[in-house]
Amino acid sequence: MVGIAWRHRRRCLGLLAQQAALLALTLCGLGLMGLGIDTIRSRIDPSAPTPSFPGGWQPPADWSTLATVAILAGALLSIAIIRSAINYWHAIATAQLVQRQIVVDLRSEIYEKLQQLSTRFYREHSSTSVINRVTGDAQAVRQFIESMVLQLVILVLSLGVYLIYMLRIHVGLTFACLAAMPALWTLSMRFCRVVRPAYDENRRLMDRLLQVVTENVRGVYVVRGLSRETTELERFRAANLAAKNQQRFIFSRLSRFTPTAELLSCLNMAALLGYGGYLVITDRLALGTGLIVFSGLLQQFSSQISKMVNVLNSMQQSLAGARRVFEVLDAPLDVVDLPTVTATATTRGEITFEHVSFGYRIGAPAVAQIDFRVAAGEHVAIAGATGSGKTTLLQLISRFYDPTSGRVCLDRVDLRDWRLQDLRRSIGMVFQETFLFNDTIAGNIAFGQPNASRRQIVRAAEIAAADEFIRELPNGYDTWLVDEGSNLSGGQRQRLAIARAILLEPPILLLDDPTAAVDSQTEHEILRSLEQAMRGRTSIIVTHRPSILQRADRIISLEAGRIAEIGTHAELINRDGPYARSSQLHAEPNLRAA
Repeated sequence: MVGIAWRHRRRCLGLLAQQAALLALTLCGLGLMGLGIDTIRSRIDPSAPTPSFPGGWQPPADWSTLATVAILAGALLSIAIIRSAINYWHAIATAQLVQRQIVVDLRSEIYEKLQQLSTRFYREHSSTSVINRVTGDAQAVRQFIESMVLQLVILVLSLGVYLIYMLRIHVGLTFACLAAMPALWTLSMRFCRVVRPAYDENRRLMDRLLQVVTENVRGVYVVRGLSRETTELERFRAANLAAKNQQRFIFSRLSRFTPTAELLSCLNMAALLGYGGYLVITDRLALGTGLIVFSGLLQQFSSQISKMVNVLNSMQQSLAGARRVFEVLDAPLDVVDLPTVTATATTRGEITFEHVSFGYRIGAPAVAQIDFRVAAGEHVAIAGATGSGKTTLLQLISRFYDPTSGRVCLDRVDLRDWRLQDLRRSIGMVFQETFLFNDTIAGNIAFGQPNASRRQIVRAAEIAAADEFIRELPNGYDTWLVDEGSNLSGGQRQRLAIARAILLEPPILLLDDPTAAVDSQTEHEILRSLEQAMRGRTSIIVTHRPSILQRADRIISLEAGRIAEIGTHAELINRDGPYARSSQLHAEPNLRAA
């Protein structure tokens, strides 16, 4: 966070200079007020000490007491006007720096980093937590910079200046008035130790509350379909109550700390009145430039201490959010372009796995010792039970992850030697879970190629067997999709995802169970269209559908993360292997249905 402030050091130094000017003007105002009081006192009581003006200067002899006081009052008024102007510009400059620049730049930096982080990061952090870091936690960094870098620095400076000024007036009175400071310091440190973990827990509970709301909004049909409204309402109330109780705990500590700190500060004034009054009465201290100025300094000192209390609380609150922001900014990039990579214009589409092993967690391999080669233009299907590693292989080809050992090659070149942008532009992928953006149908199909013409978009939709249902919609290709395409059926969403992949005209197609959410008639239409789309392209399809498996050039059968067998449908179905057993299980329900 100090690094962020350092980027804007010129503007931060400018704000600190304004605060220093305000501090100097405050001291000047106190001094002038003290001189005015001493001048009035010397007029009332000729035996009182003569006012001591700065620099040894004295008013001319022909000046009356009233004229001297009037000039001092005019100077005080001028100082007040200047202070108001500086305060005004300081408030504007602070808002422009922290709200319009630091927060905006920081959100952009977080979002850019999120685009670069590997899929592993998103597996380990919930989407609501990530969203909260971009929105709410970015404000916490702003609050930290505003509190720590700007306010705390000027607070420390102010306290130092006031302390030196008070010591110059009277050392004994200073120590008497600040006798309670060690107790206040101890109280402040104890408060920080208590509330810091409480603020961390509060951020976690707010993530949980946001997650409950998000899940219920996105899963509204499931909640209503299973009549779980009451249960989910209680779940929300529990999460809301937990956040409320945690906030109440923090407020209870703050509500006890703040008045206690103020009470300790008020003890200063009691010491001032008792000991300071005694010094004035015994002529050991001037009334105006001594006691009155000291009183003003002590009030300013106590005011700064009260501000320090609020700053300490703000710091603990902001640190909780700032740590979460820097978990993102400091997260290592698992999948990056190597410095030696060069741009590659074209690819034939030959894919090779050489002794590849990979695990999402240490000691738990998802796939192990994978060896196979897919020739350019070949159509390969991957079959296997749930959890056997089918989707993992596709993610390794797209380089969402890098292998733990071994290597994946494209055109016999390690994927790590390809530029990520070139690699992924060469691959069209249809994911198992279809995601559509809040945009038009045409915009979703053209997401990977925004400059595509309407003719290209329609052609991709025709290949994916989506053109017919799109034209039946009220606004056709300009129909707006909301909530990830909730106004479409599952099969329709899947066909749009296929059209989106086809529009790129990639040399490689990766399809993760593309017909899982469609009926048999739609499946037939998609397969017929995919045959045209896959012609001349390398394609790898994860599926359990016999109709797709039978059309593949080869089938790779996985079992427990390892290759169990490789061959055509005709070859594997006649073996007593996992593929034949799985095919038999899929055939039995169809026979019973018939």
